[in-house]
Parts: sequence; C-alpha cells; structure tokens
Amino acid sequence: MTTQLFDDRDCFLGEGPLWHPTREQLFWFDIVNRTLLTSKDGKTDAWTFDEMVSAAGWLDDSRLFIASETGFLDFNIDTGDHTRVGDLEADMPLTRSNDGRADPWGGFWIGTMGKKSEPGAGAIYRYYRGEVRKLFPDITIPNAICFAPDRSYGQFADTRTSVVYRVALDPKDGWPVGEPGIFLDLSEERLNPDGAVIDASGLTWIAQWGAARVAAYAPDGQFVDAIGFAAPHTSCPAFGGPDLSTIFCTTAKEGLDAGALERHPQSGMTFMAQTYAKGQAEHQVTLSSD
Repeated sequence: MTTQLFDDRDCFLGEGPLWHPTREQLFWFDIVNRTLLTSKDGKTDAWTFDEMVSAAGWLDDSRLFIASETGFLDFNIDTGDHTRVGDLEADMPLTRSNDGRADPWGGFWIGTMGKKSEPGAGAIYRYYRGEVRKLFPDITIPNAICFAPDRSYGQFADTRTSVVYRVALDPKDGWPVGEPGIFLDLSEERLNPDGAVIDASGLTWIAQWGAARVAAYAPDGQFVDAIGFAAPHTSCPAFGGPDLSTIFCTTAKEGLDAGALERHPQSGMTFMAQTYAKGQAEHQVTLSSD
C-alpha cells in the first residue's frame, strides 16, 4: 500500500480526521493550535477557535458536531459560525477533549484528558440526543473510539496503558452493556494505541504513536497488516474517498525534538494511502430527541 502526502500543513498535534460522507471532504484538527482544517480537490480552508477542539461528527451537509475543550458545538461549514449545544467538563479547566467518534445510533463518544496528561484525569462520555453521560472514568489518554459494523460493540483505549478495550452495546440505543474487556494489550510490544477506526469487514485500523504506522487487527485481536507513514507520531486514521478505500492519517510534531524533526520533516502533516479495505461511512450525529 503506497502512501503519499495529502496535505502539507504541519500540525503540532494533528487529530480527529473525519470524512464527511455527503460532501466527500476531509476535516481534521490541530488540537493545541485550536484549529479545524479541511481540504478538498486541492482547495484548503481552516478555522481557529477560542479553545482547543479535537473531534467531530457530521450533522448535515453544511454542519459539523465538534467536541471542544469545554463543550459541544454546532458548527456551520459555510459561514464559520457555531453555537454551543452542550457542556463537557466545563467546570474543569485542567482537562480538554481528545479522541471522539459518532456511533451508529446518532450518539457521539468523546474522551477527555488532563492538559498535561495527568494520570487518571480523563474519562469517556457519550452525547446522545442532548444528554451527556459519563461512561468510563479514570482514563489518562483516551483514544481509539470506534464501533463494529454490526453495532454489537464499541472500542476505546487508554494510550498510557497500551490497552484497547471492547464493550458490548445495547442494540436498541447504543448504551454500553456490562463492563469492558481487553481487546488488545500492546504493552509487551511497547506500542501506543492512538486513534482507530473499524472497517466494513470488522478489521480495526489503529494509529500507533511513535511507531510511524497504522496497524490492522482482526476481530479476535490477531495482527493482520500495517501501513507505514513518513512521520513517527501517527495519531488517527479515517477511511474516505469515493469508495471509502482510502485511508487518511493525521500525525503530530508534539514530543519530537529538533533532531527528530530534522529526520522526519513531514511530521504533523496529513497522509493518505489506497488500501484493499473498505471503510464504514461515518455515522450522522443527532442533536436531540425532538
């Protein structure tokens, strides 16, 4: 699988790529620089916010649902305007949002973490039709939020522990059922699971921070394949393109010294690769029960 550069704007902490299925357009974030970026057919744009932003889902052809440092935003792509539609640890100035993804029921899962990665300072929440509920507490660096194509389970990781968890989901409304179990324990391999997405066949494609790759694992946890990228800190993949067979991957400059940046000058840029896999179309977020 040949990789190539998709966008040469370098992000300090690139994250949260989203392929908008009706616009056929990629959006992603530079969290630390409080910026949402996009590119389509060579035309680029970017919007800067008053606080850090990290992940998004889509509401309709012209609006995104964005998770910010303290809440959830209804963002208009065409005008750049946004309105606040919910709070997220708004009374906790030491935390911010991190990885997130829409679920098959129109909900949105989002992780929070300490701004200095303080141990156990984060959690995973779900926004569902106007309600925000904490799902899993005491997480240091929440990542790898993604959902099985048959809607039977969701997955998430704590990058600090190198563990990816799996939890069963209620088929009616998508709330977790029971306690999460371990899907992958990558600690012996010293791999750091970051953002992830599950393709239409059930393979989990997971960015591995520091390993310059996105690796694919079967539903039983067996390693299947890996795609290498020209930046050590791969942060999150997303499937897109006309047939959802292109994998995009954000990267970061965070944590790299001057020598590493000289050796890897494309760090922080966004990459793409054609694959044999086919992704799931990103699910649409529902704002309320009305």
